[in-house]
Amino acid sequence: MSDSRVLTEADMKPNTISISDNETTPWKDFLALIKIGIVNSNLITTFTGIWLALHFTGMPFLTNLDKVFFALAGSALIMAGSCSFNNYYDRDIDHLMERTKNRPTVTGKASASKVLILSFILIGLGIFMLAMTNMTTAILGGIGVFAYVVLYTMITKRRYVSNTIVGSISGAMPPLIGWAAVDPGLGVIPWMLFLIMFLWQPPHFYALAMKRVEEYRAAGVPMLPVVKGFKATKRSMVLWVAWLIPVPFFMTALGTTYVVLATILSVGWFVLGIYGYKMKDDLKWAKLMFVYSLNYMTILFVAMVILTLIKVVN
Repeated sequence: MSDSRVLTEADMKPNTISISDNETTPWKDFLALIKIGIVNSNLITTFTGIWLALHFTGMPFLTNLDKVFFALAGSALIMAGSCSFNNYYDRDIDHLMERTKNRPTVTGKASASKVLILSFILIGLGIFMLAMTNMTTAILGGIGVFAYVVLYTMITKRRYVSNTIVGSISGAMPPLIGWAAVDPGLGVIPWMLFLIMFLWQPPHFYALAMKRVEEYRAAGVPMLPVVKGFKATKRSMVLWVAWLIPVPFFMTALGTTYVVLATILSVGWFVLGIYGYKMKDDLKWAKLMFVYSLNYMTILFVAMVILTLIKVVN
């Protein structure tokens, strides 16, 4: 839901715009405004929260399709609206960065006033749909929007080096929202899902920030590599990854296989982080860390669904 979003490997590469890339349509501009890639990736974690809640409460999937629909649709809408607002608010600095200079709000293909109205409409509809499941889900959705739109985009992004950490709050909300749609009482597992997402985001985004450090510097965004340099950023990334290692041991309800898999993935990421102190090419190391983070999150959340599905089948 945030700039605590899941970015792809393409974000680590220089921006190469072809003629076909510049040939946009209103639909493509709309998808760019709502950052459809971010919405889609966050829906994976939302669905994982829904699926696990259904599993642990013993509620059938097919008889709860209404909750699944409202939770996913509502989550998609608040994320789309929040991302759209981010495009609106950052339109004055996005032209300074290769990764963002072709957004519709920068090129003029979308007027600022219309984007702002669209943002509020999408967020409003999203909160309404989340409320169709229960009020806890709607409140969590509202907290996620507030954390991203106000705390991150409007307050911390351009002022404080802690902006990434603040943005991680909203980025960690999707699985919690998904679980609450089924079980508003929450519990240990959904909060561990939140914690995984929260701890995962700083090393994920610091890796990108290292690659794009000069762009962030030009835009005046105080990302950690800009303010503290690469050495401090590498140390911080390793610490964030280290804090992920004990989390699986609070999720033993998912089974031994999951605990072992998650631990191996976390330790592997930590080892790669330590290896960064020996590598002379910081940017190459940052790319390795970034790619690992993408695979880490994908494998971890897909594994949760598959392992619980196997239990159901057996």
